[in-house]
Amino acid sequence: MKILHVETGRHLYGGPQQVIYLMSALQARGHDCTLVCPPGSGVDSPARAQSIPVRNLFCAGDLDLPFAYRLTQYINESKPDLVHCHSRRGADILGGLAASFADVPAIVSRRVDNTETRLTAALRYRPFRKIIAISEAIANILRDRGVEGDRIEVIRSAVDADRFQKQNNRAAFRAEFGIPDDAFVIAAAGQLIPRKGHRYLLQAFEDSRYTHPEFRLIIFGEGYLHNQLRAQAAALGLGDLVQFAGFRDDLDDYFGCFDLFVHPALAEGLGVVTLKAQAAGVPVIGFAAGGLVEAVEHNKTGLLVPPEDVAALGDAIVTLIDDDALRERFGAAARERMQKQFSIDTMADKHVRLYESVLNG
Repeated sequence: MKILHVETGRHLYGGPQQVIYLMSALQARGHDCTLVCPPGSGVDSPARAQSIPVRNLFCAGDLDLPFAYRLTQYINESKPDLVHCHSRRGADILGGLAASFADVPAIVSRRVDNTETRLTAALRYRPFRKIIAISEAIANILRDRGVEGDRIEVIRSAVDADRFQKQNNRAAFRAEFGIPDDAFVIAAAGQLIPRKGHRYLLQAFEDSRYTHPEFRLIIFGEGYLHNQLRAQAAALGLGDLVQFAGFRDDLDDYFGCFDLFVHPALAEGLGVVTLKAQAAGVPVIGFAAGGLVEAVEHNKTGLLVPPEDVAALGDAIVTLIDDDALRERFGAAARERMQKQFSIDTMADKHVRLYESVLNG
């Protein structure tokens, strides 16, 4: 099959990384894949580094109608069997429009759990034969917005479990971030925006700084709440215990160096970052929200607590700080689950079957 993939996001977040996983696996299976992305975007260079053919087309967002025209021209020129659109920043609305103009069947991946009106959903997904939801939570949102159930296919995101084995660079990691050898390292990663719930995470540590002063919390990510969260940490007396590390393109190298991973998101499509932590054998604590209930198996690979319940979040963190055996058991179960249920091969095979079903009518 010849598949044209369209990913117009600016940064290499979880979604674009999934595109690279998928395209590499499809190429290994003998399929002809090309990636359309904006020049200089986060996915551009990493895709080329994986020997994925790339065609750069500038896209300014959902209202960039010239992008739809340029993409239509390229589809007519390259003649793919199928167009697979991956992001919401122009790729879904304009990508679907371009595929329609070129009369090529198209599918789209939905990775976020944002709500939208029924009219918006009808217009956004009308050009697509199938809509891939990366979790049942997202599939339910689509159904609620009026998208026909037989057009929805659930294919969960994947993680390269072998990439996240326990690391041997713990000493270097602690040295780089100035962490004492005897400290208990807790990490969180995500954009510093309200829906990621970092304010609840900081509140959950207010009492722990007295009972468990050995912990160190590192928060990876950037966002407009950065200054506000730093001020909150200082006001709670956590200034010496919390470190804001910003966005790190080498974050994947560090997952095996954490003792615990906390993801307090209030809404989440699936939570790929939690898949990575679990693949590294690190237990996860989070709110039972959105797709996180599918990513983390409560009381087996981690602990999930009611959303916005700061006390429950704090208790869960203390529980795993204090119980080495439970933490080890959760970590081992988490890694095994990622290898069996969230592998790249499983994800790629499901996409191939879906592509074939669309092309075969």
